Amino acid sequence: MAKSEKQKQKLLILLEILKKNTDEDHGITMVEIIEALEKREVRAERKALYTDINALNEYGYNIDKKKRNGKTYYRLLNRDFELPELKLLVDAVQVSKFISPSRSTELIKKIENQASKYQAKELQRQVYVANRIKTDYDNVYKNIDSLNLAINENSQIKFDYYEWTLKKKMEIRANGCKTGISPWALTWDDENYYLIAYDQEADKIKHYRVDKIRQIEITDIPRKGKEKFDSFDMGLYAKKVFSMFTGDEQTVKIQFDNSLIGVVIDRFGKDVMIIPKGENKFTVNVKVSVSKMFLGWIMGLGDKAKIVGPQSIVDQMKQEIERMYDQYK
Repeated sequence: MAKSEKQKQKLLILLEILKKNTDEDHGITMVEIIEALEKREVRAERKALYTDINALNEYGYNIDKKKRNGKTYYRLLNRDFELPELKLLVDAVQVSKFISPSRSTELIKKIENQASKYQAKELQRQVYVANRIKTDYDNVYKNIDSLNLAINENSQIKFDYYEWTLKKKMEIRANGCKTGISPWALTWDDENYYLIAYDQEADKIKHYRVDKIRQIEITDIPRKGKEKFDSFDMGLYAKKVFSMFTGDEQTVKIQFDNSLIGVVIDRFGKDVMIIPKGENKFTVNVKVSVSKMFLGWIMGLGDKAKIVGPQSIVDQMKQEIERMYDQYK
């Protein structure tokens, strides 16, 4: 690029230098600014730079100057993201199973670019992508983009749905060629991304792991299932399906030891009604999808949790305990 072109970009390059080299705890002197500009083949005089900094301040950037040890240091104080917010974004990327290791590293680098070089070092100290459970499928981004496009265009989709095999390979599952699927929403739960859609053939709402979807084709057929989604509660659906897995939804009365109050609130939310039972126990009445996973969760709490009603669910629990006992005979 010609020097004259670089000179035209001086203000933008100055802002970039301030973003990269300064923050609340670190400043840069005018001499260092001039040197940094020269490395970018931009000539600058002090007087002109004072005018440029004032222009950036007038535009809304908060650039202050502070004297220390006889030198004046300039700092860019306002940013799009504060350091704790960037740390939160890095954490979210790291724990997201649907983002592959290579994509995670790439995305974290982009997040680091929102920080000064000093803050970026702090972010790097908390980056642990290796050895985490993550998908090895790099095209999740494209899937999300295609699914959003289908939702915005009110179109049905076709796709292949994959699953893990005993050979630790992803292969198309039995009946995995999905057609007549109307995408309505995307949701993130249990560290994975899910498509919430209406299956025309089954006449019901279903969910699909986005990282297990392959070969998405957007059709010209308008979506179906609007009447089902008009009264659809995403929060309730996620709580029912992802928290306790699938099964018949029923109201269950459960007795817990007082020491499990945190576990109960984490699982069922703060709105759950707590009914004290004696000094050491309490009961709750909750709507859950009764399944082996739910029963297994109760068993995992040992003698500190007990289903007390209805009798049909108590009997289910007894049968499950007997089945497990027989398995270890």
